[in-house]
Order: sequence, then structure tokens, then C-alpha cells
Amino acid sequence: MISIIVLTIFIVGYAAIAFEHQLMIDKAATALIVGVLCWLMFFIYGAPLDIAEGRLTHHLGEIASILFFLLGAMTIVEIVDSHNGFKFITDSIQTKSKTTLLVIVTVLTFFLSALLDNLTTAIVMTSLCGKLLTHREDKLWFVSMVVISANAGGAWSPLGDVTTTMLWIGGQVTALNIIKNTFLPSLVVAAVPLIILMKKFKGQNIDGNIGQRVKIKKESNIMLFTGIGLLLFVPAFKTVTHMPPFMGMLLALGIMWYVSSMLDQDKEEEERYKLSVTYALHKIDSSSILFFLGILLSISALQELGILPQLAAITREHIQNEYLLGTLMGLFSAIIDNVPLVAAVQGMFSMDLYPTDHFFWEFVALSSGTGGSTIIIGSAAGIAVMGIEKINFIWYLKNISWIALVGFLSGLGTYILQHSLLN
Repeated sequence: MISIIVLTIFIVGYAAIAFEHQLMIDKAATALIVGVLCWLMFFIYGAPLDIAEGRLTHHLGEIASILFFLLGAMTIVEIVDSHNGFKFITDSIQTKSKTTLLVIVTVLTFFLSALLDNLTTAIVMTSLCGKLLTHREDKLWFVSMVVISANAGGAWSPLGDVTTTMLWIGGQVTALNIIKNTFLPSLVVAAVPLIILMKKFKGQNIDGNIGQRVKIKKESNIMLFTGIGLLLFVPAFKTVTHMPPFMGMLLALGIMWYVSSMLDQDKEEEERYKLSVTYALHKIDSSSILFFLGILLSISALQELGILPQLAAITREHIQNEYLLGTLMGLFSAIIDNVPLVAAVQGMFSMDLYPTDHFFWEFVALSSGTGGSTIIIGSAAGIAVMGIEKINFIWYLKNISWIALVGFLSGLGTYILQHSLLN
């Protein structure tokens, strides 16, 4: 009974988020209410008070680590932007063709997300698209492609997507093997939607000042390369120290804050304030952070109540084919956060059944990492971009979801074909 009540709360809340513009209620408000109500049901019916408090504290720690990571990344990007740091990149892009620009943005996003992670990359590239494009409709199409490409680029790297990282840390996959076997399928996941969108923009040019160079201040380049360098530093810091990624991001933010203060100390007080981290924090869309908080609270409650493991167990009971099971996991990840989903899969299937580097684990990494692109709130990258560019849920569903789905299925088909030929 409790499971039905919580699922009903989640589904009704999900629908309210989807139709936020029609209801004229911010999605963050709905997400927070749903998150609290789901946990309220757990406190009332799920477990004794002391246990419930402990489980909530545990999940809140995990959620806070993601939110601090997101906050740090968004702040660093905002600081670079306030110093006109992206001017170096925008001035380096000389094309006026929308199709050529789309290719450049997609390729940059795909490879950058493997080095950083898909969330940070989505934030950086969304900001870049905002600088390159003037029409809102163009921005929506381009940043939607950023979501698809960021998730695809993150799936094949042990540092690029949190689910692949989970499988890597858990011993289900090794770094070299996951790169070798999922790179081409991940590339297809991004390439197919790119080809479709290239046809849409064929022959169209960009309005604005792309290609017109202006003198760039030295401090702009310093802030750009410092920002990118520090973002690249985060996964390296995690690998060396084994500390959570958000700790590296907070360290990067502190260093960025220090560099910014040193560069701007001779400026007038008003200008110095507008270039400061304090001002950057004011400019960040805090409602998107709260939306993320609400969604993750809801998902953690579903996990704690055993709903996610139950769904996974039922699926496994009725579906014996590993490829079909992995595909469904990817599609589920578009509706339910892929982190607890993959965690449930790790708990369900032992290493005795599927040993390290078994194709099932690789397929799960590919599927769960890229399936979230089919719905805008199906991935951390999608949620971040949605918050930054205020993308309408229904607009994405009507215009992008089918394109992302075609790319997703094409990538999975490529993996199956590749595995069949090589084995």
C-alpha cells in the first residue's frame, strides 16, 4: 500500500513538472514538495524514527555532494564568463554556418565530457552556446544536442558519467576495457542525432558577430585557462586522493576565487564586485539547484522504500535476455535517476553471475549513461541545462526526445553488432 501511495505522489509530481508552464508553477516547488512527501511516507510507514533519520541523513549527504559539485561548476563557469573568458573560444570559431557550428559544439562536448564529466561539460557548453547564438530557438536546439552529446561522451569514460564511475569503482568494469568497447557505440549515440539536426539547419547562417575579432584582455585568457584547467583537475584530484568529486570542485572554486581576487584587486570597487565570486553566486539560478534537490530526494525515497529494487527484480524475473534488460534499464533511467537504478543492478547481480568486464556491465554503462537523454530531466546534464536555459519539458519531449531515442537505439545496436563480430 505504501508503495502505491509513494508512486502516486511521484507520478502526479512528475506530471506537474512536465506541465509547469501550463500550471504556471515552478518545477522546483513541485520537486521539493514531492521529495518531502515521499520521505514523509517513509518516516510514517517505512521504518522506525531513528532508522528513518539515519537513512535520510545518509542520502542527504550523497545529494549534497552532487549539489555542491553543481554549485561549484556553475560558479566557476560564471566567473570565467564575467571576465569574458569565453571570448577566446567564440573568437576562435570563425564559421557562420549553423551546421558547422553544431558539429564543433557536438564534438567538443563529446570529448570534453569524457575528460571532465557530463554535468560540468553541459554547463560549460551551454554557456558557450549562449555566447555564440542570439535566437532563443537556436539555443534550445543546440543545448539539447549538448545534453545528448555530453551523456554520450560521458558513458565511455570511467570519469565521464557517475554510473560508469560506479561500475568502475565497484569492479564490474576496468577503465581500458570500458573505453575500448563502448567508445564507438557512444559515438554513434551522438552522431545520429547530429546528422538529423544538421539537415534541419542546412544552409542557415548565424546572426551576430561571429568571426569579428576584438582585442581580448590578458586577464580573460588567464581566467579561461585557469577555469578549464581547474575543471580538468577535479577528476584527477579524485583519482589521486580518492576523495569525492565535490571536494575537488570546492578546492577548484577556492583557487579560482583567489586568482580572481588577485587579478581584480586594482580595479574600482564597483567593477571588482561585478567580477567577484560573490556576484557570480547571485547570478546562478538557485531554483535549478532546489529542483535538483527535490528530484534526488524523491528518487532516494523510492530507493529506500524498496520500490526501485522491486521493479528491477520484477524486470529480471520476466526478462532473461541481457541486451533487452540493459535496454530497458536505459529507458528507465530517462524516468528514474540512473544512479540508484545502476546501484540496484549492482546489488541484484553478483560478480559470480557477471564477472568483471562481462558484456552485460558494459551494456548497462552504455545504456544507463545515454538513455537519460530521451527526457530532459532524465540526466544530471539535462536537469542542469533545463535550469540554465529554461527549457520547456514538453518542447523537449516533442522535438528532441525522438531524436535522442533514435541515437540511443542506434548506439545500442552498434554495441550488439560489435560484440557479436568480435566474440
